[in-house]
Amino acid sequence: MINYDEFAKVEIKVGKIVSAEKIPDTDKLLKLMVDFAEEAPRQIVSGIAMHFPDPQVLVGKKAMFVTNLEPRTIKGHESNGMLFAVSSESAFSLLEPSGDIPVGTKAK
Repeated sequence: MINYDEFAKVEIKVGKIVSAEKIPDTDKLLKLMVDFAEEAPRQIVSGIAMHFPDPQVLVGKKAMFVTNLEPRTIKGHESNGMLFAVSSESAFSLLEPSGDIPVGTKAK
């Protein structure tokens, strides 16, 4: 269990995926460039490639991301955030905002 103050430190924002490509020599990893209405898109590495045989279907989608994690290098690629998704044995889904919520909007 964590207390509310610890949870409040997590920054969750809407991001729009502007590019997506498979990372060579891996089965699970995609390199996403994500717009958060910042100066430049952020690179985020995510282990979702098995759910998106054609990563281009992700381009243009909005999803929710944790944006204040320390950068992490995964298979030689720096990741600057984490994609929110849910899965079960038979299903997978990105956590996508509904409506016209602008990129960069923080979850409350």
